[in-house]
Amino acid sequence: MSPQEKAEALGLQFTKQEPGYLALVVRTGNLLLTSGHVSDIKGKLGAGVTVEQGRAAARECAAKILNSVWNAHGTLNGLKVLKLLGCVNSTLEFDEQHLVINGCSDLLHEIYGKDGDGYHARSALGFAQIPTGSAVEVEAIFEIKE
Repeated sequence: MSPQEKAEALGLQFTKQEPGYLALVVRTGNLLLTSGHVSDIKGKLGAGVTVEQGRAAARECAAKILNSVWNAHGTLNGLKVLKLLGCVNSTLEFDEQHLVINGCSDLLHEIYGKDGDGYHARSALGFAQIPTGSAVEVEAIFEIKE
């Protein structure tokens, strides 16, 4: 199954996006760089939001990123995931940001393969606040394989 078919089999839906104030995806050479995509799940990890809820928020970010990539590239096929930056809205005491961002990485592994094109570099960082009070924000870099 292709990455596009895997994503659709997982229930991901792809919808057309209208251009906004800033680009959700920019292409430079063979790279697609995404803007940060925030979760609809709100709140702060370590203060009411659980790691499992955070993982769900990160997975939601991945789905939004894939929709934006689909809009920019026309398909999820022919891509390699290179890098993720995961930003977790968390208290100073919370130290499991990496477990939260696994929600994003896991979805990309399901679609692109953990040992193949989905094997990526990643940073998972804690932030005092994220725009709109979202629990998670993620940005990504993809390579267009030609």
